[in-house]
Amino acid sequence: MKLFDVYPLYDIEPVRAEGEFLWDSKGDRYLDLYGGHAVISIGHSHPYYIQKVTEQLNKIGFYSNSVNIPLQKELADKLGLISGYNDYSLFLINSGAEAVENALKLASFKTGKKKVLAFSKAFHGRTSAAVEVTENLAIQAPINRNGHCVFHPLNKIDGLEAHFLQGDLSSVIIEGIQGVAGVNVPDNDFLKKIRSLCSKHKVVLILDEIQSGHGRSGKFFAHQHADVKADIICMAKGMGNGFPIGGILISPDFEASHGLLGTTFGGNHLACAAAIAVLDVIRSENLIKHAGEIAVPFSQELESMPGVTEVRGKGLMIGIEFDYNIDKLRKKLLFSHQIFTGNSSNKNTIRILPTLNISSSSLDMFLEALKKEVSVVV
Repeated sequence: MKLFDVYPLYDIEPVRAEGEFLWDSKGDRYLDLYGGHAVISIGHSHPYYIQKVTEQLNKIGFYSNSVNIPLQKELADKLGLISGYNDYSLFLINSGAEAVENALKLASFKTGKKKVLAFSKAFHGRTSAAVEVTENLAIQAPINRNGHCVFHPLNKIDGLEAHFLQGDLSSVIIEGIQGVAGVNVPDNDFLKKIRSLCSKHKVVLILDEIQSGHGRSGKFFAHQHADVKADIICMAKGMGNGFPIGGILISPDFEASHGLLGTTFGGNHLACAAAIAVLDVIRSENLIKHAGEIAVPFSQELESMPGVTEVRGKGLMIGIEFDYNIDKLRKKLLFSHQIFTGNSSNKNTIRILPTLNISSSSLDMFLEALKKEVSVVV
């Protein structure tokens, strides 16, 4: 049997990782500034993380949600405290796409409606409803195109309320910071306007914080920079530092009932242990503050680079836009300097999504390599 060939692969085989570094099967070391799509939040192979996951695996790794799992309550308590959403409820699943699916479903249950407002260049996942609210026809099969979603330009307030006046919206879904699109940040006033319209028209506001959450932006959730509250918040990626886990935080305005939502693997013992370890490290190492502070001089250096037209983002979620296609530049960084970076649907933009405890010396390493390569291009 062969693998279904849907991923273009680099000829690199990582076999070991620690902190912000990877080592391949040939013994070469790489600086990881992408973290496997913003998944590595507290660093590869963090000793506390390894300890807590190992301890849990030696006890029990899995049982279903038909039994009492105290780790779920511990995770919920710690999430509530660190996020400021202590009065919300937690539903645990396995991935970001599942978080979006359940958020959209819950909103539709509550409102009795099925229309969704999303935004230009949005990416929310590849499963059924998640891909329908993703503005990319290339990854939508005919079964996904059901006419449930309407898209509006990001940060354009004009014409926004017209969607609400139709009276058929169940929810609005927006990323705290658009990741795949190239790190596009919703304006604070735009988020506040959406919040007020959702409240006025009794529409559920869903914040997709799958990539921008868990401290990456310098706040626990990126939308908290705008001082707004969501009705449902989607989480995954950095939540488990590589262990598959996702979740949604749900406003107290929603009423739970048995069988309303469900999952086989979500909230299992091992996943909860991983997620709790991540929160413990974020708190004990003050990583949210670190992510916000270390990014400031780094972003300033990037802005002065030749060929750079814009540096976008917050904290350690950074998009560097050039005045040319960056495909060759990324390959030079990877194969000549052993530095992983991310691309985006914006072909001129490099995404930087490192571990939250990255050192300034590692960021300087990237700046030196980038300076060398852009001087050649320019």
